[in-house]
Amino acid sequence: MMQEPKSLLRSRSGQRYGSVAIVLHWLIAFAILGLLVLGTVMVRLTPGSSLQFELYQWHKSVGITVLALSLLRLDWRLIHPPPALPVTLRPWERALARFTHVGFYVLMLALPVSGWMMVSASTWNIPTVLYGAVPLPHLPVLDTLENKKPVEDALKEVHEWLAITVAALLVLHVAGALKHHFMLRDDTLLRMLPRCRRRVTEKHEEVK
Repeated sequence: MMQEPKSLLRSRSGQRYGSVAIVLHWLIAFAILGLLVLGTVMVRLTPGSSLQFELYQWHKSVGITVLALSLLRLDWRLIHPPPALPVTLRPWERALARFTHVGFYVLMLALPVSGWMMVSASTWNIPTVLYGAVPLPHLPVLDTLENKKPVEDALKEVHEWLAITVAALLVLHVAGALKHHFMLRDDTLLRMLPRCRRRVTEKHEEVK
């Protein structure tokens, strides 16, 4: 019988995340950061310029990639439960950590879907070609609306507020990770770093 990789066993032992979870985490994290930067820059460019068009296409391509990776990560998380939270956390800190994680999953799905809906309802009716190679069809109903403008405006507003929310949640998430690492000095951050193979803190060992 084949043995499972140690990285996967670690994720099940409650000590650290497995390799798949770590890779998905950082791919999505950097992709979201890229989307926030792209979104900020492209809306400030000359409307209809070639550079703006190109950045919009990249923004849509990366956004759909985040959607696919997020679905994969959610599926992986359901099958492979994450490590337990540190036992030193207070009840309100545990509640905040869970709220942050749930919020991220909701936003990682809602943000690209709202963007896809906005593009589908756009009066410009510009085709989306992912990475210049894979055509992405518009969502049904939205692309056939007779009066697209008010729907497009509403979806644009929703998309922008979702982006602001994910940026705020990202700051909260990073601040929490840094607090654990530099102030509480536990292994919360290390468990999600690819090449850190340090032992888990004694507090986690005592739980077992």
